[in-house]
Amino acid sequence: MPLQRFHSRFCWQLAILFALLALPLFAWAAPAAPSLPALPDVNVGRIGGAPVSLPLQTLLLMTAITLLPSMLLVLTAFTRIIIVLGLLRQAMGTGQTPSNQVLLGLSLFLTAMIMMPVWDKAWSTGMAPYLDGQIDFQTAWTLTTQPLRAFMLAQVRETDLMTFAGLAGHGSYAGPDAIPFPVLVASFVTSELKTAFEIGFLIFIPFVIIDLVVSSVLMSMGMMMLSPMLISAPFKILLFVLVDGWVLVVGTLAASFNAV
Repeated sequence: MPLQRFHSRFCWQLAILFALLALPLFAWAAPAAPSLPALPDVNVGRIGGAPVSLPLQTLLLMTAITLLPSMLLVLTAFTRIIIVLGLLRQAMGTGQTPSNQVLLGLSLFLTAMIMMPVWDKAWSTGMAPYLDGQIDFQTAWTLTTQPLRAFMLAQVRETDLMTFAGLAGHGSYAGPDAIPFPVLVASFVTSELKTAFEIGFLIFIPFVIIDLVVSSVLMSMGMMMLSPMLISAPFKILLFVLVDGWVLVVGTLAASFNAV
């Protein structure tokens, strides 16, 4: 019996082995499946004379859309406005009032109002003629960015520009058009930060004076356990409302940008 079982198992194993060896022969003898037609190559647009496929154009467009918030921060008046409004809220000591959403909304609309002449000029001189087929893309790009470069150059401090020019390994520039765009953007951002903190310092002064007066009065009355910030907050708000502070701050911010 053990010998018969061994012989039977050996026969089954041998049959399975022959079946596996014969599979490639059946596959070779089977008729080939009809191949699917290849998809046509779709090329839309050109960069430097080379065609650009539609998926690549979609990828470039999505990448540009993701960079729009960064461009809004560093290429417009938004940086100075949001920093000044944030410092104003801190100087008033009102915590999160107004909320971040309110400050962001006010900053966005004020930025749009300040940048509207620049955007109108960029559209009329660059994008509109390009869409009408009057100029090529390279000329349209140059004409579109010129108003934005002029706006940033009007706000840039000379010391900041020379600092970043030295970091880039450049000397003096022959003219505004010779300044590289990365150097111009870096100089513009640092200049905006400095100007915003200067305005914030001037805003802090009256509120600091109120805090000092309230603290001195409380100390003289022996109320050292009472928080001076709690007492001075209503006086800060009252002062800000009496002088029409929001209109004053917004008007000062709008007037602080040099005209192109």
